[in-house]
Amino acid sequence: MERTILITGGAGFIGSHVVREFVIKYPSYQIINLDALTYAGNLENLKDIENKSNYTFVKADITDATVIMDVFQQYQPDGVIHLAAESHVDRSITDPTAFVMTNVIGTVNLLNAAKEIWKDGFEGKRFHHVSTDEVYGALRETGLFTEDTKYDPHSPYSASKASSDHFVRAYHDTYGLPIVLTNCSNNYGPNHFPEKLIPLCIHNILNNKPLPIYGNGKYTRDWLFVIDHAKAIDLVFHNGKNGDSYNVGGFNEWQNIDLVKELCRQMDEKLGKPEGTSMQLITYVKDRPGHDLRYAIDATKINQELGYEPSVTFEQGLSKTIDWFLSNPNWLDHVTSGDYQKYYDKQYN
Repeated sequence: MERTILITGGAGFIGSHVVREFVIKYPSYQIINLDALTYAGNLENLKDIENKSNYTFVKADITDATVIMDVFQQYQPDGVIHLAAESHVDRSITDPTAFVMTNVIGTVNLLNAAKEIWKDGFEGKRFHHVSTDEVYGALRETGLFTEDTKYDPHSPYSASKASSDHFVRAYHDTYGLPIVLTNCSNNYGPNHFPEKLIPLCIHNILNNKPLPIYGNGKYTRDWLFVIDHAKAIDLVFHNGKNGDSYNVGGFNEWQNIDLVKELCRQMDEKLGKPEGTSMQLITYVKDRPGHDLRYAIDATKINQELGYEPSVTFEQGLSKTIDWFLSNPNWLDHVTSGDYQKYYDKQYN
């Protein structure tokens, strides 16, 4: 079956794994990777597939409605997988407007373009919006987020993603646009930009720098291996029910402090250091405003309806992640120095 799939944010952490999954698994599909290449977009994530005949990269910003409409008119995608987003909570506290522009306005621009080029009929079309569990707010010590949990966002980031979710559903209800949504838990794995907890700690251990832990370290998250997430997106895009949402989790709840201690243990073992060496770098820092205590996903629906289940435990996935970073020091050096941002000019200009 020949299809043209537009994947937004496909040079980012999660997006690059989704692009790779589709380019390799579906050689008859034309995959259009649209990314603005902001600080977290890195084409070095896709060096292994950039010369594939069914892959095209387009540098564009989803906040530019005219450019987005031009891209849709040129490539005529029958599917959209929308991953482009500002996603770092700390950055949203500093600059919430940027999150409104990308996550809300950008999403509406994509919805409008899809509605326009699909106006002659929605059969065989699909708009898959990828979102976060943070839209649900926070949990106490027990309970899980389900697809029916009421939205209760607490940060500018989660508020912007909640708004984008509502717009996606509104376009389904108002215009009949064929949509599916996925709300995922915290991702980790290869190619993760080192502002996030796990790659930051790996980088800092390698450079003997402090490992910053917010508050008392008791914040709890469910962790999802990014390659499992890409496979879940594949399942929902192809087999999900129009108008439905699916929670994607890893069944891996960890408190931040326990996660970092496990990471330290594995790093010491892999680097041949005495056990406990890296734990000495743990440093507690001032908590951030509005920090949610606990997130936990109930992924029963996607498991029962589509057969999804994680392929690794957290300990296994963490080991794979550390191994990747240790085997790709140049990637990490380029990201932390900013040199990765020169790759587009070198490759495409």
